Amino acid sequence: MNLTRRNFLGAAASAAAHPAFAKDQGLRDIAARKNIVYGAATATYELKNPAFQSALLREAAMLVPEYEMKRDALEPVPGRFDFSAADALAEFAQARSLKMRGHALLWYHSNPPWLEEAVLSSRKENLIADYIARVAGHYRGRMHSWDVVNEILKPSDGRADNLRNDFWMKAFGPSHIDIAFHAARAADPKALLVYNDWGCELAGAGHDRFRAATLKFLDSAIARRVPIDALGLQGHLAAFGARVDQEALRKFLADVKALGLRILVTEHDVDDRGGPSDIVTRDRAVADASRRFLDVVADNPATAAVLTWGLSDLFIDPAGVDAALTGFLARMLPLDRAMKRKPMWKAMAKAFA
Repeated sequence: MNLTRRNFLGAAASAAAHPAFAKDQGLRDIAARKNIVYGAATATYELKNPAFQSALLREAAMLVPEYEMKRDALEPVPGRFDFSAADALAEFAQARSLKMRGHALLWYHSNPPWLEEAVLSSRKENLIADYIARVAGHYRGRMHSWDVVNEILKPSDGRADNLRNDFWMKAFGPSHIDIAFHAARAADPKALLVYNDWGCELAGAGHDRFRAATLKFLDSAIARRVPIDALGLQGHLAAFGARVDQEALRKFLADVKALGLRILVTEHDVDDRGGPSDIVTRDRAVADASRRFLDVVADNPATAAVLTWGLSDLFIDPAGVDAALTGFLARMLPLDRAMKRKPMWKAMAKAFA
């Protein structure tokens, strides 16, 4: 590519402006340059750690509850709601001018033990609509976005529409998706309504099929005037597993944008199991996987937010450590257990910048 002197000097000045990132700049500041909101999943117990709280406020402009807004936490007994933990997170966010996401209003997982039987025996739509009205209405006007429906696609279940054949499907058929989104729009009309799933990021025939199924699902929902505003990509990657297919992902995200939808990365992390014991090698592999993914995502102007599923490795369950890595703890997130920035942090910053 030929550059005029003026363009060359401008490009050189831009590159020189960010040879490294200032210590007082968090991922939130760097992502904001591309009009992307960076945030992280957060739990109430994590906020009891002063070092973590300080790191969160430095790095993140948004939080999403790790588990406090799942139905098993909010409605353990039919009709009896406990918003105390979720409210604590919402109040923390509001007091510190952080945006907040809601996760997740309708999912086949993390439900109270009574729910599946109640749905299958009664087949009452109010078990969807009334619940969403209560929860989304409780936080009306306070949420950046909601994961309204989570993980409804599963081509391997064999349905022609590629939808997951879970208890919601068995009770209501595909209409439960429409019910959920319309209920969420009525309850919290200004929030972005997100369909959230995984499987669109990686290379391989199965992921090609999943990308095609996702586009077909979104196109059909939009044609039915289902109020979906955005697609959420969970972004769970593996440092030593299948790689991100950048070309396929770029084409897929362009197709999502062409549908008029925004794009959010909602749960990004990089599993480092299966690799060598050397931390330097593992950290480099984690960073490379994250950068390969976010280079594509951040390049799409429809991308509105990127959230990691946690901020610090401190709170990762040690039970998740690969037996081959005895003596080492998982290193999946931007900050280490001492809240220090890792190569993944630098990779994310470069992708945003």
